Amino acid sequence: MPSTIPLILIATADEETSNTNNNNSSSDEENDINSYIGVNVRGLYTSLQYERYPSAPIPPLADYYNKSFRLISEAGMNHIRYVFYWEAYERNPQLFMNELDTAAMFADKWKLNVLYDNHQYHTSSWLDPKNGTGFPESLFRSNIDAPSSIYRKGSGGEPKDESAQVWWSKWWDRAINDVEGNDGWTLQASFLKRIIQQIDKHPSTLGYEILNEPQIHNDNQWSKVGKYNTFMVDELRKVTEKTIAYSQQIPTSLENSAISMTPKNIAKMAPTNNKTNIVFKFTIYGEPVPNTYQGNRFSIFVQAGKLAGIPLYIGEWNNVKREKVADDESAIVYKINSEKSDITQKQAARFLEDFKEVGIWGWAYWNWNLISHPAANVNLITVTKDGDIHTTKYYDILKQVVSNS
Repeated sequence: MPSTIPLILIATADEETSNTNNNNSSSDEENDINSYIGVNVRGLYTSLQYERYPSAPIPPLADYYNKSFRLISEAGMNHIRYVFYWEAYERNPQLFMNELDTAAMFADKWKLNVLYDNHQYHTSSWLDPKNGTGFPESLFRSNIDAPSSIYRKGSGGEPKDESAQVWWSKWWDRAINDVEGNDGWTLQASFLKRIIQQIDKHPSTLGYEILNEPQIHNDNQWSKVGKYNTFMVDELRKVTEKTIAYSQQIPTSLENSAISMTPKNIAKMAPTNNKTNIVFKFTIYGEPVPNTYQGNRFSIFVQAGKLAGIPLYIGEWNNVKREKVADDESAIVYKINSEKSDITQKQAARFLEDFKEVGIWGWAYWNWNLISHPAANVNLITVTKDGDIHTTKYYDILKQVVSNS
């Protein structure tokens, strides 16, 4: 492990500043719309960032969470969607759990409500070593001895990649196992139960997200995702009564011939046995202006949540511009245009107005991250060479719109 990465520093939060709210409460106040407003937060060992950016300046983690959560609270927000990755846990369970404890402790101190998000991006670093992270490699290694294995390392984890399409199709058929033949759904439920057992006792713990943005590649998979979410909710309800979120799917093209992105289909993703304290999470990365892609997409997700009878949660939002470019294999993909991506005070206010209009349960801005991003508005902080944390103008924009809302 690189020597530039500091060990986690555990500190004890002052008792007089610890959080005393009870997220299991069913009070009218907690059931109000816009109850939870905040940001997405990424850590270090709960991610894979210490492996990918070993030379990046990193403050001691106790300092990082204490200062970050103080700043979030001072901006008038009360919520964090905390992003973590299953494969990060598999890489180093002790560092992962220690950091999770640290984050939960400081969330208690600053009276923040945390939804812990089981995140995936491009499926796994096994399929996409450069950008992917999510599912552990144990769920891919079971197939590597096959002569024509589609899951070969680096074969691609994006929705456009054949390897991802095949893997996700098998995942929905409950046909993914580890090298010992253990069922993937059961393994994931066991992992989430370990997370819950570690942090459910914290008053700051609001709940858990089953899986960020699962991939769907065929119309017959909508109801299969519903069975998966039902299974996960049933399993997690054995150990927690706190909020459980299930996520929208990707891709979200409105012209995809393979899947029909209709409110009726998306509603099939909802768990069926128990809808108590369940929320439907989706994202928005552009102003939802009527009769535009972002506006139509927003409307479809809102209708789907209402059709399913599930409160709406905007788990990620920002203003990001993408453009068509050719990837390394000359295929056309959409990439973030860093120069065109930006958000103004007026645009941010418009987002919040739209959220209020449809009666959302909560929202989280993307993103609060130790590691910088080429699109400046995608990160609310910068970290200096000495490990000092500084907020950006986008933090000020967010603070102002929260104050005005």
